[in-house]
Amino acid sequence: MKIIRRASAEWKGTGKEGVGHVSTKSKALDSVPYNFEMRFGDKVGTNPEELIGAAHASCFSMKLSFVLNEMGYTADHINTSAAITLEEGRVSHILLSTRCVVQGISKDDFAKAAIEAKQNCPISLLFNTEIELEAELITE
Repeated sequence: MKIIRRASAEWKGTGKEGVGHVSTKSKALDSVPYNFEMRFGDKVGTNPEELIGAAHASCFSMKLSFVLNEMGYTADHINTSAAITLEEGRVSHILLSTRCVVQGISKDDFAKAAIEAKQNCPISLLFNTEIELEAELITE
């Protein structure tokens, strides 16, 4: 199966004083502004690294769910965050942190599933950088 998703970005002005807008065909993002202060400062708004983090966290969570299903388990809850480090003009590190509730799975099997999801989620496969994983199995 081949799936094509579309997004676009527009930029006007210089790198530091300009402003851009990012949109997705689905309208989940619809002309959302971004600029230098949103990317490198503390101004509220989005930026490319934040969007990469959201894409990676959501992709990993879904892939982990598929891997667990293949092992015979269903996650009650998967909560994943991604911290994207940008330094010297490149993404130098990604930290995926996930906390999951999965009934009946051993810690070893959960760790194997999390590593497989990290290594094989489509967004992980895009990167040429270190991806670190912190995976916690929550037992109730």
